Amino acid sequence: MQPQLKFLSDDLVNQIINEGISLLMDTGVRVENTEALDLLANAGAGVDFDAEVARIPEEIIRAALETAPSEFYLYDLDGAPAVHYGADRVHFAPGSGALKVLDSETQEQRLPVTGDLVQFVKLVEMLPQVDAQSTAMVCSDVPKEIGDLYRLYLALNYMRKPIVTGAFRKDTWWTMKDMLVAVAGSEGALAERPVAIFDACPSPPMMWSDLTCQNLIDSARNGIPVQLISMPMAGATAPVTIAGAVVQHAAECMSGLAICQLAAQGAPIVWGGSPAVFDMREGTTPMGAVGTWMIDACYTEVGKALGLPTHVYLGMSDAKVVDAQCGLESAGSTLVAALAGASMVTGAGMIDFENCHSFEKLVIDAEIIGMAKRLIAGVEVRDEPIALDLMREVGHHGHFLTQPHTREWFQEEQYIPSEVIDRGSLGTWKQKGGKTAWERAQDRVAALLGAYEAPPIADDLRSELRAITLKAAQTFGMDELPPLPKD
Repeated sequence: MQPQLKFLSDDLVNQIINEGISLLMDTGVRVENTEALDLLANAGAGVDFDAEVARIPEEIIRAALETAPSEFYLYDLDGAPAVHYGADRVHFAPGSGALKVLDSETQEQRLPVTGDLVQFVKLVEMLPQVDAQSTAMVCSDVPKEIGDLYRLYLALNYMRKPIVTGAFRKDTWWTMKDMLVAVAGSEGALAERPVAIFDACPSPPMMWSDLTCQNLIDSARNGIPVQLISMPMAGATAPVTIAGAVVQHAAECMSGLAICQLAAQGAPIVWGGSPAVFDMREGTTPMGAVGTWMIDACYTEVGKALGLPTHVYLGMSDAKVVDAQCGLESAGSTLVAALAGASMVTGAGMIDFENCHSFEKLVIDAEIIGMAKRLIAGVEVRDEPIALDLMREVGHHGHFLTQPHTREWFQEEQYIPSEVIDRGSLGTWKQKGGKTAWERAQDRVAALLGAYEAPPIADDLRSELRAITLKAAQTFGMDELPPLPKD
């Protein structure tokens, strides 16, 4: 039995859904995209084109829920199913879109460049606990106008795992799609076995920008899955109560769901988000706050009740370095996300809200993820009777170390961490240099990167990806791309 964490009664879940639908019907949602407004109007929504407001009747929402798939897969670049969205499966990916990287030597934040993201992608590939890649950092050594497609370009050169990504512009979405088609082999192959999922983020409260709407529509019509990333900030851009913020989240996600399914019935879509409570003292949105964890767990319950795959943005910390605060916030939110049963948990490796990535934090987070996965695997009965025969055999004076039963089951019953986690005696720890968790994480990063082997990517595919990216870069005044680091 998979253990689960629940905050909401069935009645409260239904009330949240009904209030979200009521908001869409009477208050409506602002939609700054003409194509989306046309889709809604043609389906029977009340649309004020001048005010760019759509009032969406319940029938449209219910119809969208009927056509949206309850589960789907992302595939790795070898064509194997790798991430199962839905069916209570839980997967993990690093956070995405960081503007800074924590320098491993100085422990100071700095702007990331091409080599940083390449190393990060390699590290993710080497961590078995992490199920998917992300376009983790925005590289500062290329024009900001191609920041989205460039990070996808780098990832596709070094990854085999599927990837969570997103577009910053309407035009660059098409360039990113071209790269994914090149990797998949054809548009049909990409739709049949998607290797990427795109984020689509409404703006709180209750608004869809022209960009995010278009990304949502284009993804749906091209068979590329989408994660809805609703971001209510409780007390600032959303009601201060947890239940109130979840109502707003539900309304925003249902409006995105409607637009997606009107664009293409059956398009894969995920009920997700990155909300936060608002810290009234600091004027910040702490991702490590327990209230943030609770909002995410609650909206996950709502999404599951609607029969949709779910996503949360947890497993990160507001700390500025990898310290005790970092560990407590990352571990706590990772465990909550896993127990809530979110299909995808994004955020590993991130500190300073959602602004900075740390290589060392990522390898520590991988151990937290490993423990979380063991936790939700639950308790299984390995033998019948459970222990009677075994204990009768061992008796009062024996031990279990040499028992075949121990050898058979200990690796499945226990999560065995890497040396990032110290479980030795005090003497053993001192003999190994008395290293801190940070120092052990540094060693782990170096060892994994040293063991990385480049995937077998054909030279003509590498050339095609580079040509697609260079064409976009030249549009924005960059004559040549930074060279890829040597494998």
